[in-house]
Amino acid sequence: MSQNHVSGMETSAVSVLKRAVELDQIGRFQESLVCYQEGIQLLMDVLKAVKDESKRGHYRDKIKGYMDRAEQIKVHVNQMKEDGKYHEQIKIAEDATGYSYEALFKPYISTLLTEVWVQDPYIRHTHQLYNFLRFCEMLLKASCKVKKIHLLTSQDETDSGQQSSALAELKQSVGAQGVTLDLQYSSTIHDREIRFDNGWIIKIGRGLDYFKRPKGRFSIGYCDYDLRQCQETNVDIFHTKHTKTL
Repeated sequence: MSQNHVSGMETSAVSVLKRAVELDQIGRFQESLVCYQEGIQLLMDVLKAVKDESKRGHYRDKIKGYMDRAEQIKVHVNQMKEDGKYHEQIKIAEDATGYSYEALFKPYISTLLTEVWVQDPYIRHTHQLYNFLRFCEMLLKASCKVKKIHLLTSQDETDSGQQSSALAELKQSVGAQGVTLDLQYSSTIHDREIRFDNGWIIKIGRGLDYFKRPKGRFSIGYCDYDLRQCQETNVDIFHTKHTKTL
């Protein structure tokens, strides 16, 4: 392995671990744990490639320190989950970027995840339907084996069938991927909530529709949602041992 490659891995590890410490300090423990784990793995890859014994000792000490902190966080998070007291809040500022669905939901997705419930009254207009499509794509690409997605939304009586035809097409499309999409409608729902059957509950103030409209079709952020500006909203994360259907 070339020196440049090793240097690149070290730079990546430093960046990820710096983010882990920042998240740790503001109490976003589940997210920080994921970053610690990724950063530790990168440092271990660097350790395998380095031959100088003094440098290897330095990396071993760093890895041990981060592993000890990650284990402390894991114990803390598990205890809060066990007590039913886990609550974390993420504040998305106006015009903030870096909050794609992949970035936001990744810390709460695990190999145990097989079923998802989405309650959002505003999966009706074209951009909202595309948001839900992107959310489904994110689940299909993630490190889980989702088999069923439930959507509870309100019905748009004025769209001449756009909502129903779009969701029917999406249902057929995810079905071809081995995933069942269960569609339900309610005229009285207001709250927005996403539940995972691994116990995580994510409540986004604006639901899935927290992205700003791009300035143009050829503007940065039009395709990559990590670069898309957001509207101000809060994200509250809870955990329960007993996931109930919506």
